Amino acid sequence: MTEFIAPPCLGHIDILFQDEHLLIINKPSGLLSLSGKNPLNLDSVHHRLTKDFPCCTLIHRLDFGTSGIMLVALNKGINGLLTKQFQNGEVDKTYTAILQGELSALEGDITAPIAKGDFPLMKVCDTGKTAHSHYRVLETNLLGQGQPVTKVLYSPITGRTHQLRLHSQYIGHPIIGCDLYTLGNSQKLAPRLMLHASSLSFVHPITSVRMKIESQSEF
Repeated sequence: MTEFIAPPCLGHIDILFQDEHLLIINKPSGLLSLSGKNPLNLDSVHHRLTKDFPCCTLIHRLDFGTSGIMLVALNKGINGLLTKQFQNGEVDKTYTAILQGELSALEGDITAPIAKGDFPLMKVCDTGKTAHSHYRVLETNLLGQGQPVTKVLYSPITGRTHQLRLHSQYIGHPIIGCDLYTLGNSQKLAPRLMLHASSLSFVHPITSVRMKIESQSEF
């Protein structure tokens, strides 16, 4: 596969919360989380933030096409404490997505295990790692030419690479605008990946207060 070169991203990073310990930001679609090895892929969330916060580290990443909430530590100690919360399953996240087609159930769970495929793909595989996603339908609409699409709220119970994109394809309703896991013309139905990290809940490592940050999707 030809090496991916990210096109210029004109979107801005919005800071949703800031104190001396951490940042919570809103990432635009079309921006890498981390800079790539190729100098043409220098622009990224981390590259931009280090200009003002030289010691910052990303606690987790979002795919290039995914927009929404990211948690950033401002020092090494906070990084370790927040990372432990992710590892222990103490962080709750939701994502808004638009799927191709109309789902038959208004709510459900997807438990297809995930393994590495041919890079950069992942795949559903019986010998893969356990993966669990819960979805709830928000609304169903019609695109041009009467094609139905469904907006869902995803709650990933596990955090496998490409989990929501792959699980959506697995149930026959891929996320529209997805370039990796698609069926029919689903990639052509939107100008971007229609996936947005819409809420994040965690315990502040210093104040011990549980925080919940929300970000409205643009779709």
